[in-house]
Amino acid sequence: MFVDSPPEQRAVTTAAPPERRAIRTVGLLASLGILALVALASIAIGAKELSLEQVWHGLFDDTGTYGDVVVGERLSRTVLGLLGGAALGLSGALLQALTRNPLADPGLLGINAGASAAVVTAITFLGVTSLSGYVWFAFLGAAVVGALVWFLGGSRGATPVRLALAGTAITAALYGYLQAVMITDGAALGKMRFWTVGSLASATDSTITQVLPFFGVGLLVALFLARPLNAVAMGDDTARALGANLGRTRALSMAAATVLCGAATAACGPIVFVGLMVPHVVRSFTGPDLRWILPYATILSPVLLLGADVVGRLVARPAELQVGIVTAVLGGPVFIFLVRRRRTTQL
Repeated sequence: MFVDSPPEQRAVTTAAPPERRAIRTVGLLASLGILALVALASIAIGAKELSLEQVWHGLFDDTGTYGDVVVGERLSRTVLGLLGGAALGLSGALLQALTRNPLADPGLLGINAGASAAVVTAITFLGVTSLSGYVWFAFLGAAVVGALVWFLGGSRGATPVRLALAGTAITAALYGYLQAVMITDGAALGKMRFWTVGSLASATDSTITQVLPFFGVGLLVALFLARPLNAVAMGDDTARALGANLGRTRALSMAAATVLCGAATAACGPIVFVGLMVPHVVRSFTGPDLRWILPYATILSPVLLLGADVVGRLVARPAELQVGIVTAVLGGPVFIFLVRRRRTTQL
């Protein structure tokens, strides 16, 4: 479950050679270009075919035609994919650094389970039926579980192992509760079925507006933590010698990851593997420096999420597959490959 980083990967070089920094900068700009292309594809391609002229008019003219309506819906969906993907990638990168586990994702600390349990509770016992209603319950559940994991993990004395163990135990308990409620309440099962798969299809301007402040705050805190997390990655003693405040850094990292993942899960459902795959792949070409991992994860995670969403619209025309199914199908083999490669390198 817990995989600590090898010593040679804990050391973070404070000043990379100019040539390497230039390559990373160019790569970051190229990633932005790829993201722009995928976002345009998300608007232009879908289960319903539109001409380029209809897409253009839908983006820049407000005539109320069929094409304009479809493009408007896809635009909201694309914006939510950009925000949700960035949030999942950032939270995954933070949790991998926090737990020193390169195979960690937001599910490891129970954040997804907390959001899901809160939504089931809201639907079953409080009669909440609208997305705008249970968005807040999902976020509240993620926040409560994040705080509980932090408390059980030892608060300011929390260690990566304690956090991972507390998160695993709480996740198991919450998923047991989820199954018990949904088995005994058919109505809750029907309403939860679509949300628990993970989808961008129900994106609206209202949903985006509600979760946007959380995305913004989480993004700023996460980027601020890059340098202190680099120190923490070198080990507790070294981090203290460098002047890092371990308790504050871990508390802020946990809070930022909870806010980001909670907001993304509330709006999109518990989408898996994005927070695992992208930071892990990014680390393979940026090295362990979080000052580069976090910006790259912010840009490339939406590429994966929106790309998977476009694939889901194309493979099942005229219907579509939810993006959570596509990322699960893609992520399973990738996860197995990463685990096997890591075992091989440790032999």
